[in-house]
Amino acid sequence: MKHIRNRYFFATDLFFLSLAAYLSFVLRLEHLDLQRYWTPAALFTGLILVITPLIFYCMGIYARYWRYASIEELLALALAILIAAGLAGGGGMVISRMLVSIADVPRSIPFIFCLLGLVVTAGPRLTIRLLRRYYPRSPGSGVVPTALIMGAGDAGSLIAREIQRHPRPGMTVVGFLDDDPQKHHMLIHGLPVLGTRYALPDLVARYQVQQLLIAMPSAPGKVIREIRQMAEQAGVQVKTMPSVAELLDGTISISQLRDVQIEDLLRREPIQTDVAAVRELIHGRRVLITGGGGSIGSELCRQVLRCQPAALIILGHGENSVFEIHNELLRQSAANQASSCLWPTRVPGGNPVAPPIEAVIADIRFAERIHAIFAHYRPDIVFHAAAHKHVPLMEANPVEAITNNVLGTRNLLNAALATEVPHFVMISTDKAVNPTSIMGASKRTAELLVHQAARRSGRPYVAVRFGNVLGSRGSVVLTFKRQIAAGGPVTVTHPEMRRFFMTIPEAVQLVLQAAVLGRGGEVFMLDMGEPVKIVDLARTMIELSGLEVGRDIDIVFSGMRPGEKLYEELFVPGEEYQPTPHQKIFIARNASNTVSPFLNHAIELLGHAAEQQDTAAILRVLHQLIPEFQAPSADTPASAAPPAHADPTVPRIGEQPVCLPAH
Repeated sequence: MKHIRNRYFFATDLFFLSLAAYLSFVLRLEHLDLQRYWTPAALFTGLILVITPLIFYCMGIYARYWRYASIEELLALALAILIAAGLAGGGGMVISRMLVSIADVPRSIPFIFCLLGLVVTAGPRLTIRLLRRYYPRSPGSGVVPTALIMGAGDAGSLIAREIQRHPRPGMTVVGFLDDDPQKHHMLIHGLPVLGTRYALPDLVARYQVQQLLIAMPSAPGKVIREIRQMAEQAGVQVKTMPSVAELLDGTISISQLRDVQIEDLLRREPIQTDVAAVRELIHGRRVLITGGGGSIGSELCRQVLRCQPAALIILGHGENSVFEIHNELLRQSAANQASSCLWPTRVPGGNPVAPPIEAVIADIRFAERIHAIFAHYRPDIVFHAAAHKHVPLMEANPVEAITNNVLGTRNLLNAALATEVPHFVMISTDKAVNPTSIMGASKRTAELLVHQAARRSGRPYVAVRFGNVLGSRGSVVLTFKRQIAAGGPVTVTHPEMRRFFMTIPEAVQLVLQAAVLGRGGEVFMLDMGEPVKIVDLARTMIELSGLEVGRDIDIVFSGMRPGEKLYEELFVPGEEYQPTPHQKIFIARNASNTVSPFLNHAIELLGHAAEQQDTAAILRVLHQLIPEFQAPSADTPASAAPPAHADPTVPRIGEQPVCLPAH
C-alpha cells in the first residue's frame, strides 16, 4: 500500500478505459457488428485513451492522494470523465463524417461511457481508500495494533468517524463495546457493536486488541474504574475522553484521547447545569473575580469569559498567577474576536468587540484599596475565591487566616454594599462544617458575614461549599504525583482518612449555578457522592503510574496533622437543606438565621486579636461565635501568647467577657 503511486493509476486507467469504451458499444448495440462498428469503436477508444489522461493531468487527478479520498475527489473525477467523454464523442463524430467510409459513432455512446468510465476509474482509487480504512499497516511492520471503542454513543461515533477520516498510524478500530443490548450487532460507520464491557477479555483474544478507547464522557468514576480494571487484567492499554465537565465547549476530538487519570476514576455523573441561565446572568455585565490567579479563580475567569461579560476584572494578590491568566484570556479573546465565534457585538463598520479584561493587583485585607477598586469598576457580579485554604499552614499562622479569610471578606462585602453590587458569591469549603481547624472556622465566619450582608441588602449574596478540588494548588493529588516521581515513599496521614473530591470545572459550574439560583443568604452545596479513602487514592495513583505498591513504591503513614479530621462533613446543625431544580445541588435556605446579632462585635474582637498576634484570643472568640468549632483547646499554650511588644492601650481579649449567645 505504501508504494502505490499515481503512475500505477495511469496504467490501470488505460486498461479500464479501453474496457469501458468497448462495453459502451456492447450496451448500445443489440448485436455488435464488428465489420461495421469496429472502426468507430477503435476510433472512440483511441480518442478516449489520448484525451482522458490529458484531462486527468490538467485537472490534477493524478496529483491527488487517494488514500484520503473524499467526495471532493469523486466529483473532480466525474467532471474529468464528463469532459473527456464529450471531447472524444464529438471528435469521433467529426472524424467519421470526414471519412465517408467509416460509420458514425452513435450519439448515446459518450453518455454510456460517462457512467462506465466513472466506475472503472473510481473503483481502483476508492479501493485504495477502503483498504487504507480497514487494513492500515504500521510503518515498517506487518502487524497492526487493533483497538476497541468503549461506548457506542455520540462520543464513540465521532471518535470512530474521525479515525476513519484521519487514520492514526499503526491503529485500526475493529468495533464497539456498549452495555446497551439494543445496540448489539448493529453497525456504526461500518463497525460492529460486539457486546458489553464484560466481553472485553474474549474480544481481546479474538482480535488481538491492544488498545481500549473509552468514549464515555458522562460515565461516573465507578464505571471508569471497573472498565480500567478489566482492561488492565486483559493486558490492554487504555485511553479515555475527558469528562463532560472538562468538555465545556462541547467539542469531541480524537486529539482529546489521553491516558486514564485519577480525575477519571473519581468523576461522578455530571451536574445538569442550566447553561442558558448562567449565560443570561453574566452576558453584558461587569464581573469581578477575587483570587483570579488561583486554581478555582482562573477557571472561573475562563468560564465567565465564554458567557460574554461586559468586562472581566481579575483581582489577585500574586502578580505572577494573575499575569499568566490575564495573558491567557487576552489570547483567547483575540482568537475569538478573529473568528467572530463568541463576540457578535460590532462597532459600525468595524470588527467584533471583545470585552475588556482587566488585571488588578490588590490585597483584600486593605479596605481602602478594595473600596477604590469597586468604586472604579462598579462590578455587577462578584465571585469571591480569594482565601487561605491550607489547613496545617493556617493552624501555624492563625493571624493570617483571620486577616485574609475573615477581615478580607468583610472588606469585600462592605465595598459591595457601598457600591450596590447586585450579586455576590463566596466560595467556601466543607471544612467550614463543624470545623476543627482555624481555616475551617475562618471560612465559617466568612459565610456568616455573607449571610449578614444578604439580610441587610436583600440582594442575592450567597456562599457555595464543596470539598477538595483535584489538581488545585496544595491538592493531595499533586503531592502524591511529586512523591511518585521522586521514587517515593507516598505519605498518607492516616489509614482511615477520607475526603470528598471534585474536579475544578465541576466546582466552577456549581459556583456559576449558585449565582443563578441565589436569592440571598443561602448556602449551596453539591451532592459529593461517596468519600474516598486517601490511602486508596494513593494506591490507585501509584498503579496508574505503572508501578506496584510495596515493590516499587511504599505507602507510609505519617500521622494526622494539626486541624485535620478523619471525615469531612457536609451539614451544619440547624441548617435546613432542600433540593433545588438540579438534583445534585442542595441549598440551606435558612442559613442566614444562624447569624449571631453580635457578629460585628466578634469580628472587631478578632481584628484586635489578629493585630496583637493574640492566638489565644482568636481561638476564644471563634469558639463563642461558632459553638460547633472543635479546636484542640481555647487555652492556648504559652507559645501562642501575645508578644511582649503588644500595644498596652488595646484591651486584651482575654480580660473581657465576649458575650456571644449560642445559636
